[in-house]
Amino acid sequence: MLSLFLLVHGIGNSTTFFGSEAFNAYAEKLHSLGVLVQLFELGLLAVFLLHISLGLSLFLQNNQSRPVSYEVEKSSGGRTLGSRSMPYTGVVILIFLVVHLVNFHFTDHSIPISDIVKNVLRQPLYALFYISAMIVLALHISHGFWSLFQSLGLNHPKYNGTLRNGTLGAALLLSAVFILIPLCTLLIKKFLL
Repeated sequence: MLSLFLLVHGIGNSTTFFGSEAFNAYAEKLHSLGVLVQLFELGLLAVFLLHISLGLSLFLQNNQSRPVSYEVEKSSGGRTLGSRSMPYTGVVILIFLVVHLVNFHFTDHSIPISDIVKNVLRQPLYALFYISAMIVLALHISHGFWSLFQSLGLNHPKYNGTLRNGTLGAALLLSAVFILIPLCTLLIKKFLL
């Protein structure tokens, strides 16, 4: 569900590349759904809380099962930087989400969303924070997308390499879309005018 949310959110946010009118029209169409948006937000909050609690539980169980760390770290068994850093990248993403919601969701809705995005992302420190968080997101979802296929039972030695590369590519592509928005807003003065 979180993967689907990220995909839809990335597609919706990519309307910024077509200018402020397209982005505002997308946001207006989305908000015209009224109570459905609020129900979806509540469902998304529940999924996030479940994801966080299950991730935290798994992290604690892993630590309790092996209280003394290995002397040598290997990538055997499919371990990747993404899988090893899940709890830490998750904390960074959670901090980003809170800051992101404060700046874009819990804000003055009488101002067009394109103006809000432009005003926030033209601040170099926030743009850098946003870009850094999206790099962390790429690392996090590179393992998350892989885990999605594992959870669905799509696991075979013949295809695992292709799946791993495909999920990494999807994570990088999605994160690149999110990174390009603050980058363009910061560097291209006519972006979102």
